[in-house]
Amino acid sequence: MTSDTRQDPKTQYPEPPFPEQQQEPPGVEAELKPKADHGEETYRGAGRLDGRVALITGADSGIGKAVAIAMAREGADVVISYLGGVEEADASDTARWVTDAGRRALTVDGDIRSPDTCVALVEHAASELGHLDILVNNAAWQDCGDRIEEVTTDQWRRIFATNIEAMFHLSKAALPHMRKGGTIINTASIQAYSPSPELLPYATTKGAIVTFTKAMAQDPGVLERGLRVNAVAPGPIWTPLIPSTMPPEKAAKFGENTPLGRAGQPAELAPLYVFLASAESSYITGEVIGVTGGRPLG
Repeated sequence: MTSDTRQDPKTQYPEPPFPEQQQEPPGVEAELKPKADHGEETYRGAGRLDGRVALITGADSGIGKAVAIAMAREGADVVISYLGGVEEADASDTARWVTDAGRRALTVDGDIRSPDTCVALVEHAASELGHLDILVNNAAWQDCGDRIEEVTTDQWRRIFATNIEAMFHLSKAALPHMRKGGTIINTASIQAYSPSPELLPYATTKGAIVTFTKAMAQDPGVLERGLRVNAVAPGPIWTPLIPSTMPPEKAAKFGENTPLGRAGQPAELAPLYVFLASAESSYITGEVIGVTGGRPLG
């Protein structure tokens, strides 16, 4: 992608079919074909987040990586939260882009399904960087199955613990460390509004995230601290989670069911997260904004 805005959005990025591929969950960037665009070569900052500290979960790859790069180039120090293991290389690459932007990068691995891990992550971030201004609850897990009978109890619990329970524990732990004007941004999904049966547990958690966002934005403790809470609802976005959790034949066609006819790229979401974290969106709270390639929310 170039910074030229005169491109046809239908052909601005790779269109399906993609090469059939399969990765072991959670997937890694190095094996993704085609490569995802996180704005490494295109995002230009303008000081919108100077002096702020952002904690981003799932920041090793995909949407989280693009948001980390963009926020660093807007002047924020970034805490890069990731699961660990095979994600180590991707997390280190995100940290390199953050430091190349002249900002501090703090990488922290750990499984946020554990409430204790969530609290420790927030406390470590605040201790090392002094405070928090932005919390991006982005990390997620999904599994595919055509029927509810195929969903195991362990799958259901893992998806809920990662996608919605961690959001609760992280948000609760972060509040005392957040300064006035701070923001919490949750990653929902078009699946909250147009659920696919093969993503039943995932879609259910994304619906819960929408409700959580709208309720928390009205929480007295949030309002007293001068904070805002919003969500972004992506459509089909090309990340390592797709070839690692979807059958190869479905991953190959990923995104073709949108009016734009293709999957979105992480770089196409990052500016919205920056906007919601900045003072430019000071009168926006409790909202869910879609980035869906033309598929309607609702």
